[in-house]
Amino acid sequence: MEQKPHKALLPSPGMGHLIPLVELAKLLLLHHDFHITCIIPVLGSPSKAMKAVLQALPTSIDHVFLPPVILEEEEIKGLKHGVQAMLTLTRSLPPLRDVLKSNRFSAFVVDPFGLDALDIAKELNISPYIFFTSNAFALSLVLHLPKLDETVSCEYRDLPEPVKLPGCIPIHGRDLLEPVQDRTSEFYKMFLTSTKRYRLAEGIIVNTFMELEGSAIKALLDEEAKNLPLFPVGPIQSGSSNQVDKLESDCLSWLDNQPHGSVLFVCFGSGGTLSYEQTNELALGLELSGQKFIWVVRAPNNESADATYLSDQTLGNNPLAFLPKGFVERTKGQGLVVPFWAPQAQVLSHGSTGGFLTHCGWNSTLESIMQGIPLIVWPLFAEQKMNAALLAEDLKVALRPKTNKNGLIDREEIAKVVKGLMVGEEGKKVHNRMKDIKIAAEKALSADGSSTKALSKLATQWKNHPDF
Repeated sequence: MEQKPHKALLPSPGMGHLIPLVELAKLLLLHHDFHITCIIPVLGSPSKAMKAVLQALPTSIDHVFLPPVILEEEEIKGLKHGVQAMLTLTRSLPPLRDVLKSNRFSAFVVDPFGLDALDIAKELNISPYIFFTSNAFALSLVLHLPKLDETVSCEYRDLPEPVKLPGCIPIHGRDLLEPVQDRTSEFYKMFLTSTKRYRLAEGIIVNTFMELEGSAIKALLDEEAKNLPLFPVGPIQSGSSNQVDKLESDCLSWLDNQPHGSVLFVCFGSGGTLSYEQTNELALGLELSGQKFIWVVRAPNNESADATYLSDQTLGNNPLAFLPKGFVERTKGQGLVVPFWAPQAQVLSHGSTGGFLTHCGWNSTLESIMQGIPLIVWPLFAEQKMNAALLAEDLKVALRPKTNKNGLIDREEIAKVVKGLMVGEEGKKVHNRMKDIKIAAEKALSADGSSTKALSKLATQWKNHPDF
């Protein structure tokens, strides 16, 4: 019997990286029947959530854990989650090489934090690919960064004019990817070096679709046509689990009792945290708005907006203890406060949900697009400010609150924007626009849609690989 082509996928640490790669694996299996192995690098030990995702995989998708990497506390103090992810992957390269050598893989897919592994694939004659888990706007910046670095002498945030990338909306330097905000930092140097490695790949798979970012994708295709094939296969988003535990069912039961489209879901993804003061303003702003809400609350952190990204946030402080005195009691009929985590896919697909206040992580953004839920954008880290600009200014499916002179979004501004989205005229416009984009996303994923065709093109390229 002919052996199925065997593909290896390497996600970097963090649920936000694991889930899209796992969903890509399922898609490849569903449409093209490859044998797939997910190779999992781990910082510390695998979280419960990570194990649950991997255990639920179909039997044709294997997974193998690389030996856990232990980073000493003094090593990681003050390090961004991106640097921690890169360090984890770099230290996992020797065991990764062993796994790649011991199987007959014909293609190897990494995400943007795993680019150091491309050399091993090349050396072992395995076709290397990158799965870019964000959008074409961010990819365009990554591919143009070496040129920007040569032509711009100051910090990008100090540029008097917005940065203009081909096919994209002009964007202010301060809203570019977080790693490029301080050009003197080690993180910037690491990031710049990594952008030059994209050319080692035989193709880039992007989690976006033609109907969402047509002009940015076309501009990239025109520039890169011969050297770097591009496969826009999105929206790839997590399938929701049917198993719902008690906490989740409480959350969904509460939604069952609310009017249609009346609830704002407030959640900052798997890793986002706010400062003490900002948590306080958000609570009082939600209360002041008078609109119904579900808020997933984490303990505040004054040091870092991505404080919980690579940690298990169910340990330690009770986040409800940090809310303003009497807030939970006063808002009992108006809202539901959920500590740590809520079943996001089920909440967004629920008929009572009518808006989503989000950190603009790309996974969350795609989930809301697939459900046609309009947004309030509140970017925190990574490429989220670029996503916010794309959603609010270009696609016009989101409202964006303004910060005051102290960099804080105050309660009055929060109340105004929440009311604007949920019951205002502006909210109606973004709601209708989001409905149109939802239809476009469904079309892209249909049998003859643009993303389905891009996936088939990738599969054909893989099947024509000389190993098979």
